Amino acid sequence: MFPSALVHQLDPGTDGGRDGRRPRRTARDWVVDFSCFLVAVVIGITSADVVGDDPTTPAALAALDQVLGALACAAVWLRRRWPVGLAVALTVLAPVSVTSGGASLVVLFTVAVHRPFRYLAWTGGANLAMTPVLYWLRPDPTMTYTTAVVLTVLLLATAGGWGMFVRSQRQLMLSLRDQARRAETEARLRAEQAQRLAREAIAREMHDVLAHRLTLLSVHAGALEFRPDAPREEVGRAAGVIRESAHEALQDLRAIIGVLRAAEPEDAGRPQPTLVGLETLVAESRAAGMKATLDNRVTDPGGVPASVGRTAYRIAQEALTNARKHAPGTEVTVSVRGAQGDGITVGVRNPAPEGDVPSVPGSGQGLIGLTERATLAGGRLEHGPEPDGGFAVRAWLPWG
Repeated sequence: MFPSALVHQLDPGTDGGRDGRRPRRTARDWVVDFSCFLVAVVIGITSADVVGDDPTTPAALAALDQVLGALACAAVWLRRRWPVGLAVALTVLAPVSVTSGGASLVVLFTVAVHRPFRYLAWTGGANLAMTPVLYWLRPDPTMTYTTAVVLTVLLLATAGGWGMFVRSQRQLMLSLRDQARRAETEARLRAEQAQRLAREAIAREMHDVLAHRLTLLSVHAGALEFRPDAPREEVGRAAGVIRESAHEALQDLRAIIGVLRAAEPEDAGRPQPTLVGLETLVAESRAAGMKATLDNRVTDPGGVPASVGRTAYRIAQEALTNARKHAPGTEVTVSVRGAQGDGITVGVRNPAPEGDVPSVPGSGQGLIGLTERATLAGGRLEHGPEPDGGFAVRAWLPWG
């Protein structure tokens, strides 16, 4: 089934147009209409000569025949608006006006092009049924009865068949055009969806990066607040970590905002972290006063795919950030194991903290993001409390 807009293009005038007005003729339409009018006139003039030379036709009937033929030729200009009505009218006039035969052929062709097949079947069938009767009532003096009937039937079949061929070609072109438009729309929707997914990935990246940096800032700022009498060396070291973390956070934020503005996730200026960067990550946590150890038993860290290594890095980063917020003062162990074909296993565990566990607003959102990140990478992630009161995050990522 064609959409209504395409049906209107194929069958103009069936509903008066979507805005109630008929479409204007194009230059091509004027050329086609004039050519059809010319064909109807030429055939009408030829038939008029035959009628005028026929001694058996009364002069009054010959004059009426020619007048009706002229009106039929003029009506060809209205064939686009009322093709079926004109075809019925010319079929009724056929026994009276032989000179309207050319206009009948043109209108029958128009019905075949602009209307469904059922209209062509009715009007064409009526013309075919009228043909033997017409030549029985008004024989053609230039040819035999059989020849005249066969020739007229062939002309009617040619006009109808040619019109059906033109209609099928237009249907094909309109269908291809509609498919092209749908393909463009689907491509645009896919591009918008890809852009939305990329922005969501950037948002997750922003959470992972900035949460780690800002947690370092919070820890050292809190230490300076509660220990204003700390030695100058310790104050200077904490201030240096605060300054460096703030600088790194600003750099990360600029890179992410630049990606959002460009809508090109792969154009971030800073290099993305990999599995090799875990040592630096743990060292930063130690420098911030956190007790953290790394147990890296990956056979070939440099051979881990970049996407898998980046996901493992982000999992360890978020887990360290959560341990620093929810279990301060505990010793956190980061373990990484795996080989090509077996996958990468990342584990981050901390024992139960001493005293009450701090309440942090928005807790749990980071773990939801990590689970989604691991799933998108083709792996899985589990997290939860341990029997001894500690907390563990375990993830497996494919490497094959």
